[in-house]
Amino acid sequence: MISVVIPLYNKETNIAKTLRTVLNQTFQQFEIIVVNDGSTDNSATEASKVLDDRIRIVNQENAGVSAARNRGIAEAKYDLIAFLDADDEWKADYLETQYTLYKKYPECSVFACNYELHNADGRIIQTIIKKLLFDTEDGILTNYFEVASCSHPPICSISIMVKRQAIQDIGGFPLGIKSGEDLLTWARLACNSKIAYSRKPLAVFNVEGYSVKEKPKRLPAENDIVASELKLLRNRYRVPGLGKYISTWYKMRSSIYMRLGQRRNSLREAFNALKYNPLNYKIYAYIFINLLPSRFQPF
Repeated sequence: MISVVIPLYNKETNIAKTLRTVLNQTFQQFEIIVVNDGSTDNSATEASKVLDDRIRIVNQENAGVSAARNRGIAEAKYDLIAFLDADDEWKADYLETQYTLYKKYPECSVFACNYELHNADGRIIQTIIKKLLFDTEDGILTNYFEVASCSHPPICSISIMVKRQAIQDIGGFPLGIKSGEDLLTWARLACNSKIAYSRKPLAVFNVEGYSVKEKPKRLPAENDIVASELKLLRNRYRVPGLGKYISTWYKMRSSIYMRLGQRRNSLREAFNALKYNPLNYKIYAYIFINLLPSRFQPF
């Protein structure tokens, strides 16, 4: 059996469709825990309209997505826990594929697959996953940080299933982080557990603001807890590729600041990125763009 955890906050127009993509799975041995994280709209009501004895709705005061996922883990009855966001979807054979990975790779505690990005206009963007060390459809992802440093993130919040003990061993999802809490969680899991991975894109990530031309909807956190925690992981585990991954994190922050027109902050993050990967040519491009006169700025 698999426990499916869905954090829910103000997604009244999405949650029913999301729940139906779980109910329509070819693998039917699951429970669904919807953690209503203090929604102020009719999200919980819409979720309750989807009738199935396997669905449980747990209500809590608003505490953020990490707290909601942790509550779902605590409420879960089973040792395999899959995560799905309230506005995203799974293809019909998603859980079957994850369960197959679980049976095929018993030495692993984390199971993940590829995913697709769907824009608001209906356009599908296929992820680019480079440097996998296996040529078959699935295998063990032994170089997570190397892959994550040159690709779309190989794991996202809707394409992962974990053994309960593995997520508990890293303390669950980190609290007090509004952006990047999921990336930090996957990094901690990659340092502590083996990951079985399928190339099949079976999760559907509905995204907004994906285009580099669109303005980001929020600033990076001023207190960069994620970078600090990644550096602690690097010092503790000495995992290959983690330095480049830290550089990628800083590069992402630099990109956000650049698109918001905050050149000084963008330059600071770009130079931080260079400390961990001085050979990344994209960082030099960011620096060049930030140093252009205002009339030549693309953002």
